Amino acid sequence: MIVEIDPDAATPPYEQLRTQIAALIRTGGLAVGTRLPSIRQLARDLGLAAGTVARAYRELEAEGYLRGRAGQGTVVREIPRLSEAERTARLTDAARAYAAAVRELGIEVEVALTTAQYHLTHPAG
Repeated sequence: MIVEIDPDAATPPYEQLRTQIAALIRTGGLAVGTRLPSIRQLARDLGLAAGTVARAYRELEAEGYLRGRAGQGTVVREIPRLSEAERTARLTDAARAYAAAVRELGIEVEVALTTAQYHLTHPAG
């Protein structure tokens, strides 16, 4: 599992981790049944506190992405299906965050839209 945490980002590390793992699951980068690293191991690997990883895992469990069982570890569940209202709310939140970042960076709207379009069609790019 490849995730990167930016300690200088405005987004808290647990949220960066939660978002990236959820994206990996939605895009098939983490298949159903895949066992994730233990909280301690992932915390060591990423240089985070165990509580930070635990919070990300808990939130992903609550959202239906993961299943954790004592002694069996944490595994990827089938992708949860979002209602149209939930999808719209998430899209709106993401658009607001993106717009705020574009304004903060002083990027022209056309450049921002071209960049977003590129990354929609080239997710690994």
